[in-house]
Amino acid sequence: MSATPEERTHPSPETSPRVVIVGAGIVGCSLADELTARGWTDVTVLEQGPLPAPGGSTSHAPGLVFRTSPSKTLTEFARYTVGKFGSLSHDGTPCFEPVGGLELATTPERLADLHRRAGLAAARGVDGEVVNAARCKELWPLLDESMVLGGFHTPDDGLARALSACRAQLDRAAARGARFLDRHTVTGIERADGRVTGVVTDRGVFPADHVVSAAGFWGPVIGRMAGIDVPLQPLAHQYARTRPLPALGGASREATLPILRFQDADLYFREHHDRIGIGSYAHRPLPVDPFGVPSYDEARARDMEMPSSYPFTEEDWAPSWADARRLLPALRAAEVESGFNGVFSFTPDGMPLLGETRELRGFWLAEAVWVTHSAGVARAVAEWMVDGRPSIDVHDCDVTRFEEAQRSPAYVRDRGAQQFVEVYDVVHPLQPMEQPRPLRVSPFHARQERLGAHFLEGGGWERPHWYEANAPLVASVGVELPERDPWSARHWSPVAAAEARATREGVALYDMTPLRRLEVTGPGALDFLDRMTTNKLRKKPGAVTYTLLLDESGGIRSDLTVARLAEDHFQVGANSPADLDHLLRHAPAGVHIRDITSGTCCVGVWGPLARALVQPLTTDDFSHEGFGYFRAKRTHLGHVPVTAMRLSYVGELGWELYTTADLGLRLWDTLWEAGRELGVIAAGRSAFNSLRLEKGYRAWGTDMTTEHTPAEAGVGFAVRMDKGDFTGRDALRDRPEPTRRLTPLLLDDPAAVVLGKEPVSVDGTTAGYVTSAAYGYTLGRCVAYAWLPAGLAPGTGTHIEYFGEKIPATVAEEPLFDPEMTRIRR
Repeated sequence: MSATPEERTHPSPETSPRVVIVGAGIVGCSLADELTARGWTDVTVLEQGPLPAPGGSTSHAPGLVFRTSPSKTLTEFARYTVGKFGSLSHDGTPCFEPVGGLELATTPERLADLHRRAGLAAARGVDGEVVNAARCKELWPLLDESMVLGGFHTPDDGLARALSACRAQLDRAAARGARFLDRHTVTGIERADGRVTGVVTDRGVFPADHVVSAAGFWGPVIGRMAGIDVPLQPLAHQYARTRPLPALGGASREATLPILRFQDADLYFREHHDRIGIGSYAHRPLPVDPFGVPSYDEARARDMEMPSSYPFTEEDWAPSWADARRLLPALRAAEVESGFNGVFSFTPDGMPLLGETRELRGFWLAEAVWVTHSAGVARAVAEWMVDGRPSIDVHDCDVTRFEEAQRSPAYVRDRGAQQFVEVYDVVHPLQPMEQPRPLRVSPFHARQERLGAHFLEGGGWERPHWYEANAPLVASVGVELPERDPWSARHWSPVAAAEARATREGVALYDMTPLRRLEVTGPGALDFLDRMTTNKLRKKPGAVTYTLLLDESGGIRSDLTVARLAEDHFQVGANSPADLDHLLRHAPAGVHIRDITSGTCCVGVWGPLARALVQPLTTDDFSHEGFGYFRAKRTHLGHVPVTAMRLSYVGELGWELYTTADLGLRLWDTLWEAGRELGVIAAGRSAFNSLRLEKGYRAWGTDMTTEHTPAEAGVGFAVRMDKGDFTGRDALRDRPEPTRRLTPLLLDDPAAVVLGKEPVSVDGTTAGYVTSAAYGYTLGRCVAYAWLPAGLAPGTGTHIEYFGEKIPATVAEEPLFDPEMTRIRR
């Protein structure tokens, strides 16, 4: 089914698509409201339990809303949720109570992290401040002040009344034509020709053009009916209420104190009039089989209050109760009146599952969503359905983001459980999960282990970040490094500086195997890729082109390198499974797209001695004249057939060398042996990131997303408006001049380091935030890229807030290193 943009936005009753939403919890009700507000009024919401409290996670949700998150997307979702619920009421009761939030620190590590969170809040436009123990006591008089070192107070956070918000939005959606039908158990999803056509229930069939699974922890059950894998793990979480407390006697309102987090003990607290509600993440993970969760009536027959409310496990509660009584002396004479283990959803990375599935068109997921983010998620999904795209970037929530190796039931269970364990942990941005590892390894893994590789993990891949074998180089090359603070010193080693220096002065091997590689073939491959991307691809075989994938509004959905290996044969360097999914959705008949990542491998050979290493291994000409920059050729290095591409993401002469996985180890050994006399080293991702930032190379998903245009992100050179039609071209043509730009900053103090996501202020006012940052070992300064107002001239002073400290930084002119490109093109 297709519609014009006008029809999508303001459809007539005759053309309004038929939408069936499975689940009338907070997400389903919010989505029905958002869709009907946009003119899609033929909406039916099906619920297996009784309304208004059908028994899912919404029915027991404590309603805590803290907007600050390391994820910009989650913060945006939460901000919208607060704004929307704050404007709603039901039966005279507000749907949101802005009592504020207070996160406590009882350890120095946590206090430092609260300063970091304050920086995240400022970068995201959330009002908050780190306060001392005395102020914490004023905000929460029941605290034992002697335990507290400080707190992070966010005055506009608070309590969402989830069931009231459901009813308020249900009423609005129903007034626009939506139907809400309880006691309808979904038993099947109908489909034809790859599209969803209806939903089967125990009380009839409901035809549909779109079906949205907003079933919460039942999501995998609905997904299986549609033939869709939903990587979601339900877990039970303890919540208890005390008996009435004399200290809260006479309370006339449900809550007046800020919602309280005691994260050092994995606890949170909220008022229920004269009682205290306590939630705990301190206990062992309690996974729940979504296919074994009882129906509403079955749950009642088992003496369960509702399907999402499992029996309280006293043995898990005892340590948390002791910690709660230490923090709040008023609880020491109190008793627990009631408790339950409430079920809710976790994914392997802790983010929601949103979007339309490619395998079954018209089948959407809006799963693993907390009340905190519910209205924001609903808006994004409604925009996606009606307008074709969300107004904010949601790539880290996209249903396609997980690799195949990350979708096994065991992986989803193990990583979901770990996400539960780490809900309140201080998690470093580079901190990898510990299990299951190793999962995916390159053919070079055994050699890397022998060299003392320090592995971190991404996409299931083991990725070397530095090699202990290079430790002697730290002294021998005379690298002078500033002392690092404990946070920036985590998952870092001074060896990275030595590896960066060796790359600039000699030659290094980089394992680039985890980078995604797609093969696109067929007689229409050129036309297809040219139409999908921004740069000119109509070049002779052997050409490599940097180009962009845009959405219809001109936002950057990915950046690609496209190598034309033969007339109708292309190798595409992509970013994520979403790129493959996007291309497959649009590929015409006769164009074949295949992910070849797992069956191939890649070594980056970079540095001024790169040619001296590879040329003796081949009879082909690897001179600058014989093998130019951004060119590709098939050749042999020793006994190994390779596809060589003259590309460099580190700003040095070199090649990306690709071969099949079975020959990967031979390729590594061939290069290693040939490079011995040249002093070749293996180098890791830490050095790689430093080198690419010195050169100003962008990382999609970090530096630029769909929220940014090429001109704003500084990659306008990859757009050829004169090449003919391509996705996003019309939007770019009509775009006004950018009001913001991705801007390079150099920290003024050679000893200062930031890591990314920090707020940046100009003239004392927060003006943007850092995307990527790393110490530039060649420049002797930390490099940070930040989204800031356009027009800031080089030399403009700024400040980056790092753990509460204002660090001076200056706008720089890019590229910071080798602006004439002489090192690459030689």
